[in-house]
Amino acid sequence: MTLSPAEIDALLLSLKIAAVAVAGALPFAILAASILTFGRFPGRFLLDAIVHLPLILPPVVMGYLLLISFGTRAPIGAWLLHTFDIRLVFSWGGAALAAGIVSFPFQVRAIRIALENIDPGLHQAAETLGAGPFDRFFNITLPLALPGIIAGAITAFSASLGEFGAIITFVSNIPGETRTLPLAIYTAIQTPGGELAAARLAALSIGLALCGLIISEMTMRGIRQKLTGQIRP
Repeated sequence: MTLSPAEIDALLLSLKIAAVAVAGALPFAILAASILTFGRFPGRFLLDAIVHLPLILPPVVMGYLLLISFGTRAPIGAWLLHTFDIRLVFSWGGAALAAGIVSFPFQVRAIRIALENIDPGLHQAAETLGAGPFDRFFNITLPLALPGIIAGAITAFSASLGEFGAIITFVSNIPGETRTLPLAIYTAIQTPGGELAAARLAALSIGLALCGLIISEMTMRGIRQKLTGQIRP
């Protein structure tokens, strides 16, 4: 399967946007998952609902919300543009923001499941031995949650590669700037005689998604086995 230069650009741009989206959202996903797992406070269920809202909202709605928030005439977008000369709308950075927000719940859910499966006795034992909250978090919680963190990141990466609605609504379909693989497929479908290119890009997208899921599962199993072997006496 030979890709044209425009298709290669769309592939590389998709990989860059997905990587930036996952890396930028990961610290916030760990924080959100930790708060939802260990926190006990009024409004926790509301926070949980807000975090997972991108899962059920149409992606176009998310793109519209980003547009009215980060557009050049929107409050946040205008402030970023005039203060730091940062323009997210119609740029690949905006595409990464859209992909990061839409795929954010995937990271939070995977990390939260990993945190909930940690034996509370380990934290209690560490606290008895004088370990502080940060010491316990970085030396016990994070290492044991690593399978979930990696699985969530890989799943979110795969989801970011396939994001369409939020990206095209927020940053449009600009060749070389915001035209990711899904947008390139859409463009090929709308172009007379572009059926072959659309089929080629669709096959590439399916292959990337399958690779991401397989790598996620294999990574989770490997890390889980390693951690289990370290914990056993």
